[in-house]
Amino acid sequence: MKNQILILVGTILLSWPASSVIAQKWPDGLEVMQRIDENMVSENQVVESTMIVHGIRSSRTITSRGYMVGAEKSFSEYLSPPREKGTKMLRLDDKLWIYSPGTNRVIQIAGHMLRQSVMGSDLSYEDFTEAEELAEAYDCTVIAEEQVGARPTLVVELIAKRADIAYAKRKVWVDSKRWIALKEERYARSGKLLKTTEITEVFKVEGRWYPKHMIFKDVLKKGKGTEFIIDSIKFDQDIPDFLFTKAALRK
Repeated sequence: MKNQILILVGTILLSWPASSVIAQKWPDGLEVMQRIDENMVSENQVVESTMIVHGIRSSRTITSRGYMVGAEKSFSEYLSPPREKGTKMLRLDDKLWIYSPGTNRVIQIAGHMLRQSVMGSDLSYEDFTEAEELAEAYDCTVIAEEQVGARPTLVVELIAKRADIAYAKRKVWVDSKRWIALKEERYARSGKLLKTTEITEVFKVEGRWYPKHMIFKDVLKKGKGTEFIIDSIKFDQDIPDFLFTKAALRK
């Protein structure tokens, strides 16, 4: 009788879906995304970066310097090439303004204009206006464990809490040792895949892991995607409040 009971218990355990057993050891999805936010969001940061936009026939390289305070404020200026030099962008929460030296005008980017491409890249203005931390904007659930290259990752599914969020669903592959996203997919409400992100290189800055080289791809566009490279980053800098005003765009 004892052996029969053991066999019965074993049979029941084997009949359970693998996910039911494995899920018990997965951390909470909200906790995983909060770990990423803690790693990525700082009091403020100054970033110098290079963006390479790969079009169908040719590529363009754009360099810029950006200043960020938390997830709410950012100010960036394009340094090269000459055609884009002096273009500035100010974001305050979910509001965005662009200054063009060619026209000497400041315009607010809003409504359907937010879906337009930034400098012909695979990133939209809408991508730049995401002010909310992911852990606050989405319900987060760990759904799998997978390898990305040589790194172990937790796959987190994010479902938007509100209808006004740009992407209704996202999947993020999180390095479970360094708490940094290595891959992401962004979906429309219909379930259609819209954009992908691949982080091909990371580096450690002041005790935190940070993306060094990223490749963004709008899957609805032709071309080979957009590379984004962090050339330098400094945290907790003395950034003047004046930068985060519309007056600074013309200065």
